[in-house]
Amino acid sequence: MKEKAIKKGTLRRRSTRQRRVILDVLRSTKSHPTADWVYEQVRQEIPNISLGTVYRNLKLLRDMGEITELSFGSTYSRFDGNPEPHYHFSCVDCGRVMDVEIPVATKLEEQVRQQHGWEVFYHRLEFYGRCSECSERAKKDRTLEQ
Repeated sequence: MKEKAIKKGTLRRRSTRQRRVILDVLRSTKSHPTADWVYEQVRQEIPNISLGTVYRNLKLLRDMGEITELSFGSTYSRFDGNPEPHYHFSCVDCGRVMDVEIPVATKLEEQVRQQHGWEVFYHRLEFYGRCSECSERAKKDRTLEQ
């Protein structure tokens, strides 16, 4: 039986079991996990997989356009199983990264093209602040201090 090839971006690669499991893990969570977290989840299904194999497949899936790699200035990346354009919110207290459910402002790209003559492929917008849980906790802490 021939395996179906994974193709979205410009790269086309044969779909391996490891790659499929990694992709399934990423698509089953909204938490924007690190490679280490993905590795621990994948090991539940493929116990002998190495961390290096997970890293290589994450990079390949990113290059294929199947996932997005997110870097927020930290020493490690997070990965998003949703490759469609969307924004993110990063909580400065707990570190959680969440999808922002608002339409992507493609008019910004057109405005940049028109004003500067640049060829814009995409844009990335990130919001930073406190998530609702951390805001509530901070509010309670302030109340206790008074």
